[in-house]
Amino acid sequence: MTNDEANPSDYNPRPKVYAHRGASAAFAEHTRAAYLKAIADGADGVECDVHLTRDQHVVLLHDANLDRTSDGTGPVAERTLKELRDLDFSSWKGARIPEQFGAKSEQLLTLPELLEILRGAGREIGLAIELKHPSPYQLKLEDRVLEILRNEGWDAETSTLDNIQVSFMSFSPDSVKHLLQFVPADHICQLVDDVTVEEIRDELGLGVFTGGAVANVMKAAQQEGERILDDCEVGLAGPGIDYVRKHARTVQRWLESGRRFRVWTVDSEKDVALCQGLGIHEITTNKPAQVLAQL
Repeated sequence: MTNDEANPSDYNPRPKVYAHRGASAAFAEHTRAAYLKAIADGADGVECDVHLTRDQHVVLLHDANLDRTSDGTGPVAERTLKELRDLDFSSWKGARIPEQFGAKSEQLLTLPELLEILRGAGREIGLAIELKHPSPYQLKLEDRVLEILRNEGWDAETSTLDNIQVSFMSFSPDSVKHLLQFVPADHICQLVDDVTVEEIRDELGLGVFTGGAVANVMKAAQQEGERILDDCEVGLAGPGIDYVRKHARTVQRWLESGRRFRVWTVDSEKDVALCQGLGIHEITTNKPAQVLAQL
């Protein structure tokens, strides 16, 4: 090889861009509009968070409670799908939804409904499913998600469903270990983030002692998640962008061990450039069109 020839190992293809809860900077997160916009923007994949309803439907919502992203209140797990359908999940964002993206009453999505949207993309597309814990239904959440996927025609070995490449994610090491019994490690992502007592107290509205106890549990989960990645038990590492900045040596070690990296939530030009420079494989962003334009 001459000096002028490029070494293939020196070439980093652009990171894949996953739309975080859909194109959620444009429309309310997890809504039909957000996912249709992400597809229109050219996102390589989409990310979603899932919870179980009282009647065991898998719905796309981030929070365990309804208060932040709907006109309802209380736990998602205590409502039936029919009850959730009566709530408004889009108006809080203040974005007008174009007619082609569905009516206000059609914005809440179940997992099968998202699959149907992705089938209509007309191209290959990724789907990253985050299983949210703690869940009152514990690992029944994972079992129900897998059951739905199998019923839809999902192939576990390749983790594909028609034109959709499915991967699974969780901060919970118990969830990850459970999924490893049914899904090849290459399609499972262990999420990791730094946990501080102050952040937990603020985010969950907890007092000093309760916040400290919850933070200790979460810290133990974080350490176990890091061990899972150290021991190469899964194929995908999912750190937050702050974690990537703070733990450069750990990130480098996981990259060198062959972990594929999916970093969240990457919205600024500076953070996109950082990920590209590090050779990060997948970027999760609220702004897929903007990130794709930069890359």
